[in-house]
Amino acid sequence: MHGKVIFYEDRNFQGRSYECMSDCADMSSYLSRCHSCRIESGCFMMYDRPNYMGNQYFFRRGEYADYMSMFGMNECIRSCRSIPMHRGSYRMRIYERENFMGQMYELTDDCDNIMDRYRMSHCQSCHVMDGHWLMYEQPHYRGRMWYFRPGEYKSFSNMGGMRFMSMRRIMDSWY
Repeated sequence: MHGKVIFYEDRNFQGRSYECMSDCADMSSYLSRCHSCRIESGCFMMYDRPNYMGNQYFFRRGEYADYMSMFGMNECIRSCRSIPMHRGSYRMRIYERENFMGQMYELTDDCDNIMDRYRMSHCQSCHVMDGHWLMYEQPHYRGRMWYFRPGEYKSFSNMGGMRFMSMRRIMDSWY
């Protein structure tokens, strides 16, 4: 299943629009700015810089008439990545230190606070085996977030000093 999003230059779905059904590395060739969007289907990660860089924001099906004030964003969306739907189990291992070292815990469901659940103050690397996940810098799914798809992530030090304290599965019911 592919997602579909329509971006608008102005708030409240006004101005020129651009329809997108896949990843878009740089929206500037389609719109000079973007202040609202309508997610007709699917889930997307949005970025405030081209080439999937900068701060990340998660959007699921719905209308976002003024997403900048809604999410407290300073910059417009500049690129987006479609998140494929996952059906099945979710599995991720988080590690206390880089290169999969130190304490390790395996998650199969959401975790709203790794300190409370595992007495783990740092999560420096992870291995996502199944599913798509969002990881947040603060407990209870707050603060800046990062999208993780299946793969090995040996070090979080290259992610702008992010420190992850909670994790949530991207569920198929969100599509």
